[in-house]
Amino acid sequence: MAILFKSNFSLILGVFFSILCTFKKKIMIRPLFLVILLSLFSCKAQEKQNDIVLQPEKINYTFETVAKEIDVPWGMTWLPDGSMLVTERSGAIYHLNGKIKTEIKNVPKVVARGQGGLLDIEAHPDYVKNGWIYITYSSDEGGEKGANTKLIRAKLDGFSLTGIQTLYKATPNTTKGHHFGSRITFDNDGFLYFTVGDRGNHPENPQDITKDGGKVYRLHDDGKIPADNPFVGQKGAKEAVYSFGHRNPQGMAKHPVTGKIWTHEHGPKGGDEINIVKKAANYGWPIITYGIDYDGSTISNLTQKEGMEQPLYYWIPSIAPSGMAFVTSDRYPSWKGHLLVGSLSFQYLELLKLEGDNVVGRQKIATDTGRVRDVKQGPDGYIYMAVEGKGIIRIVPKE
Repeated sequence: MAILFKSNFSLILGVFFSILCTFKKKIMIRPLFLVILLSLFSCKAQEKQNDIVLQPEKINYTFETVAKEIDVPWGMTWLPDGSMLVTERSGAIYHLNGKIKTEIKNVPKVVARGQGGLLDIEAHPDYVKNGWIYITYSSDEGGEKGANTKLIRAKLDGFSLTGIQTLYKATPNTTKGHHFGSRITFDNDGFLYFTVGDRGNHPENPQDITKDGGKVYRLHDDGKIPADNPFVGQKGAKEAVYSFGHRNPQGMAKHPVTGKIWTHEHGPKGGDEINIVKKAANYGWPIITYGIDYDGSTISNLTQKEGMEQPLYYWIPSIAPSGMAFVTSDRYPSWKGHLLVGSLSFQYLELLKLEGDNVVGRQKIATDTGRVRDVKQGPDGYIYMAVEGKGIIRIVPKE
């Protein structure tokens, strides 16, 4: 009974102080009482899971440089022979085979400006049979100035792209140079998922299913729209959309056990999120957010709202996440079953300890490595990082 009372009392206090946090400037209350209450509760009713202490790294590994002189490596994928394909944001794709680095020819023109350029790359899960490679980049295709995210697929003929097919082009183009999104992942049923950020138009794009931007998209591997996509048949809807209300998702991976698609996305100042993608789900941006604008102003007073998904986890302060990978390799016993996420702002790799779908711990990996743009586990079981200004780095456990 005491536990029930305590729980209900805490809930009541939480609701009260959440309201107080929102309206404290309008409520007449004794200053000393307000200071004491706010210091005790610190608006905790509006916080969730972001108080997990980031543990220091345990250095039981070394680094090996796989490839140098790739200024902004953005995406990585592997071919059946164990060689790699790596995108460089300025517009190049490199084939890495041991110490040999070869630039791929016939790469489409990209608009490399701001955060845009040549972005993610992913080999088809059945590449051995069909040879398809999927690529996203910022393209100026269309009547408007600027660019938007485009998804293509192509094949390799020697060291040249061939048979290039457009699968999706987000519209309209805009001269804004940020929030292209652009990760690519396949699920267990062979559906292709990719992301497009809000393209700097958060008041309109993320919450409007008739507009591209701020979305996770789902297609067949040939670019056709699945009949069971949630908005098929709705007037004016972008029928490729699978979920909406996103800001700028730059991490996406398939859970190795459940097969669910996980994403993370950049928040504004605070409020980077991890989410599990659900059909037709609204992830709230910018109506709900755990962050504030870069100038310190309020974007929204709401952190939750009925009909909008709560993040599985969120970061305050922001780490500027990019790239994510589930560890399944026996090479890293203490990491196995957990999630790796790159940090651009703090220049390290973060290990998120998982219990089911809950984040229960955080640990720094590869501190001061540089801006980690992507992280993946290779077919050889090693973890690879794409680090800006350095290239591709492999993490090797010590014997």
